[in-house]
Amino acid sequence: MRSLEDIADEIRACRRCPLWTHRTNAVPGEGNPNAEIMFIGEAPGRNEDLQGRPFVGAAGKLLTELLSSIGLTRDEVYITNVVKCRPPNNRDPKKEEIETCSQYLDEQIALIKPKIIVTLGRHSTRYILEKAGYKVKSIMAIRGKVHEVVFGDLRVKVLPTLHPAAALYNPALRSLLEKDFQLLMSLAKKKALGQVSLDEYL
Repeated sequence: MRSLEDIADEIRACRRCPLWTHRTNAVPGEGNPNAEIMFIGEAPGRNEDLQGRPFVGAAGKLLTELLSSIGLTRDEVYITNVVKCRPPNNRDPKKEEIETCSQYLDEQIALIKPKIIVTLGRHSTRYILEKAGYKVKSIMAIRGKVHEVVFGDLRVKVLPTLHPAAALYNPALRSLLEKDFQLLMSLAKKKALGQVSLDEYL
């Protein structure tokens, strides 16, 4: 089986879709290779493209603050995106780009085997949940609701929430993000104790 670094090396050299022609650096992801919690965004932005690291701009700073608020650091979790190269002008990733790139994410999930996946924004939420058979109408309708899904032989809890960038554009949304992170803290604690009852969250 390939390692996370093997996958990262392939991502950095990838030319499967036209996004490679625009990138400075591909952004495979980073964090604890044995993380119990995995965060999945949509695609790198300008700062991420320059540094080759996920969530290092303003949205990343907010993500770090939210993690800190529930007693976590970036080193304890794994952070990545569905699409590993920056779309031009930070536009939304196209369906075909997600389809082409998502096999890398699937491999990362299979290797890390997280207990909880937090999807940040509509693109990662739609990819993860629709792959598991759910229909996603909008991120606002589904955020803050825990789903249990199966990826291959992995059973994992999925918590959709807003992309941190949304709270930067609309500060009123920050309270929703904070609420979802409090739910994440509660879910993680109960998961560690083997006491999770999904009925409590649905």
